[in-house]
Amino acid sequence: MPSVVGLLEAHELAARRRVDELREEADRIQAELVAAEQDWQEWAIARRRVGTVLAPDGGSIADEEAAGPRDADARSAPRQAAKSQVPVWREGLAWSVLSVDYQRILEALGDRHRLHQGPLTCQELAVLFGLDAVPAKVEALRSKAKRLVARGWLAERQPGQFTLAQGPAGQGGAS
Repeated sequence: MPSVVGLLEAHELAARRRVDELREEADRIQAELVAAEQDWQEWAIARRRVGTVLAPDGGSIADEEAAGPRDADARSAPRQAAKSQVPVWREGLAWSVLSVDYQRILEALGDRHRLHQGPLTCQELAVLFGLDAVPAKVEALRSKAKRLVARGWLAERQPGQFTLAQGPAGQGGAS
């Protein structure tokens, strides 16, 4: 008859192997997710650039060239890509005009809306996005959510509780 300690060790070993297998699978999925998000961002950038080129003013490249040397420093300086612009929501404005981070927030809250679930806090959003729920990450999300509230994309009916605003909720991200 096997010893109790031996049986416990066998179960522990099996559990440890299962954890190792799941960690390997999670690492593989995480790597795939990073690659897929990168691909998504590249397509979004391509779409925005094509939209700029096809804009009625043709992307105003000729205007930049005609501007002359006084604007050369402005053209060579890095653009403010780090600070996303959030337009005020209006009928017919698609979620795709927003940066990927803002779209993720709207998609998460849109899913909650479609499932008739309640609002989310920024801490819950952080966990949902796979972020550590540390103050820096939560506050970054809170800043984005507050900006979306101020521009009419989200509603904050109770402090810290975010839902889609009435207009974007009815639109569901469509253009």
